[in-house]
Amino acid sequence: MKPYLSFLTLSFLFLFGTTLVLAQNNDNEEHGHSHYQYHSGVEAHKLIFPSKVPDRIIVNLTEDSSHSFAVNWRTEQSITEAFVEIAPEGHGPDHRLPGVARRIKAKTQMFENENKRDNEPMVKAAYHSALVDGLEPGKTYAYHVGYGDDINAPTWSEWFQIKVPDTDENKPFSFVYFGDAQNDVKSMWSRVIRKSYQMVPEVDFMMHAGDLINHSESNREWGEWFYAGSYLHATVPSIMTPGNHEYNEDGNLSVLWEPQFNLPNNGPAVDFKESFYSLEYRNMKLVSIDALYFNIHPEHREIILKWLDQVLTENTKTWTTLFLHYPIYSTAKGRDNTELREGLKPLIDKHGVDLVLQGHDHTYARGYDSNNGEGKTVVTDAGTVYAVSVSGPKMYESQDQGWMVKRGEFTQLFQIISVEGNKLKYQAFTPLGSLYDGFEMQKAADGSKTLTNLEAEVPLRLKKDFVKE
Repeated sequence: MKPYLSFLTLSFLFLFGTTLVLAQNNDNEEHGHSHYQYHSGVEAHKLIFPSKVPDRIIVNLTEDSSHSFAVNWRTEQSITEAFVEIAPEGHGPDHRLPGVARRIKAKTQMFENENKRDNEPMVKAAYHSALVDGLEPGKTYAYHVGYGDDINAPTWSEWFQIKVPDTDENKPFSFVYFGDAQNDVKSMWSRVIRKSYQMVPEVDFMMHAGDLINHSESNREWGEWFYAGSYLHATVPSIMTPGNHEYNEDGNLSVLWEPQFNLPNNGPAVDFKESFYSLEYRNMKLVSIDALYFNIHPEHREIILKWLDQVLTENTKTWTTLFLHYPIYSTAKGRDNTELREGLKPLIDKHGVDLVLQGHDHTYARGYDSNNGEGKTVVTDAGTVYAVSVSGPKMYESQDQGWMVKRGEFTQLFQIISVEGNKLKYQAFTPLGSLYDGFEMQKAADGSKTLTNLEAEVPLRLKKDFVKE
């Protein structure tokens, strides 16, 4: 009788679980969200809930990337103490021998949130963060995260490999810039980030221009984002700036932003953390601007602009890149960020910023404010280059505007930006690895720039090329 009863019990539990998942599907479909239908009950559970095994492991750049990196991860709340172990990478398993790896205790905070908007359950988790410092420039390390004395136990992650850049700022480096991932991240964005890594496996870092997910407090959507990047998040450092979808309906940055990431905390002295910040990588200064905060808090614009002016005034690097979510010059119909442009553009011009990388409009465009390069292959008086891009599947229509040199729609893209000394190369690729747009820029000693447009391998697509009217 016992085997028969066990079979009945298991059958009931299976049917109950299936009914629960279907009920979740129906609830979400009523609200216009049917993402649960893409997951079995087990997969959905793993995307949302933590366990004793470390998950959502991610490395972020620090202000001193040649000697340190920051790492965050998540477990269930029974794990109250967690660690990073790191050792120089060798030809064999030497790093796992007793006494070889250095152990660093993480900061641990207990956290819970409930995404009532999407009928998601309460999630309780322990978030762990650590600064791994004292590293030797140019060296490759192996690290893992977890807890307990048995480093081979499931309570520890796998060992990851990470290379620390050396201090020679003239050596070449590259990074990938992503516009909005936002929707259907597991099913549709995963191929984009993975293709980018396939094309540049030695990439130094990844940059996300906001709207990483659609609903700021959705543990399921954040789970999809981490799933899509998988081990890449743990081996290639990231930097990100918030988009409007990282903000909730009350105008507050997601409660998950700070626990999940470990970004520089050197922004202006107002009531936000890790959304305005600056850092240096080799010969480039990078500055994150929290565009939504700037828009909805006019009372803080003066202190933000004063901070940005000081950061750019003190900049000694050859190249300067600003990244933010809302575009200075929009591409989508009916959009225009007047306050943002009026606030930032004078400082961009004053300090000769080279690149402004943006998202939000779910289209593609690249150009200059004066569009003095329209129709030219070589532009000898190139100024600031503005780019808007999208990496996820959500697409809008755009319209021709005076600042645009290239424009396209209904194409998922990622941009590889490579720098070597006074030369910079920008390439936008489709998920097939085809060149969609690109240019090379050379900077002279006096700061003047010559830009050469690259010939695309595929035509810039507009809606009419994708959808039959």
